[in-house]
Amino acid sequence: MIGIFKQKAPGNVALLLIVGLLLKLPLFLYPKMMPPIGAEGKLYMAIAGWISRSGFAALSGILSFLLLYIQALIITGILNEYRMTTRQTFLPGLSYMLITSLLPEWSFFSAPLVATTLILWAFAKLFHLYNTEFANGRIYNIGLLLGLASFIYFPSFLFGVCIIIGLLILRPFRLNELFLIALGITTPFYFYTAYLLLWDHFTVAQLFLALKIHLPGVQNSLWIVGSILFLILPFLTGAYYIQINLRKMLIQARKNWSIILFYLLSGLLIGFINGSGVFSNWIIVVAPFAAFHACAYFYPPRKWVSTFLFFTMLAFIIIQQYGTTVWH
Repeated sequence: MIGIFKQKAPGNVALLLIVGLLLKLPLFLYPKMMPPIGAEGKLYMAIAGWISRSGFAALSGILSFLLLYIQALIITGILNEYRMTTRQTFLPGLSYMLITSLLPEWSFFSAPLVATTLILWAFAKLFHLYNTEFANGRIYNIGLLLGLASFIYFPSFLFGVCIIIGLLILRPFRLNELFLIALGITTPFYFYTAYLLLWDHFTVAQLFLALKIHLPGVQNSLWIVGSILFLILPFLTGAYYIQINLRKMLIQARKNWSIILFYLLSGLLIGFINGSGVFSNWIIVVAPFAAFHACAYFYPPRKWVSTFLFFTMLAFIIIQQYGTTVWH
């Protein structure tokens, strides 16, 4: 399996879909929407209301899978387009599907899951800015994507700090570009404010949610411990091989890896905000983890290392999904 996904073959798009369907089968057997955690934006509440009124029980599961599959393709496209590994590969997409199967909350329909699609899209556009002379429109669109994401999962706008850091890494400092980022983020708020004023419903609480720090609930579960281990060990392995091969990469690829690391750190901090003690909001950091995991499968010179890592993680996921009640 690892050998197949190591190659960038057109058929891997379909194969990733099949593997994803097999991994996410419980998502269709036990469709579920995460209960509100206090950080949902107005746009997400409208989407969730529409799903609830549809009367189609499996709709949330279908939408969740489509979002996860699209996100897997986006992170794969980012690593391949900018040559962030020595050869183009579909391992980032496979890693993304595996990691999101470690915890059931990362597959259920939720505001952070929907917002992650827009956040990934914003970072994909950010990487396009390297050596681009006229980029004002793209920079504004990046901010606009984060602004829209914050109407789905409110803390998403804090990724603006990471985007600004990425912009400074990729391009010379220009004050007008920072202004365009801020303008893009605030544009949805501007129009929503105008709507509230028009209908005489304007309050600060309607426009901005209160930000609170929440630690995830500590559960006495070996499955949680196992999931954390399978998240961290491949990440450390991938980080080791990235460091070894960093000098062989193009300058842009090195800068992109720095931005992905800032993405990971930002997501870990944002995950503590308005989480209500659950793990669903931590899906915003899965994409950068998947990039590092892909390198853990890609670079080891001994094939048995990556094969053992993959099948051990796969066995853990299958036992968790079908041998326990964590999905019910």
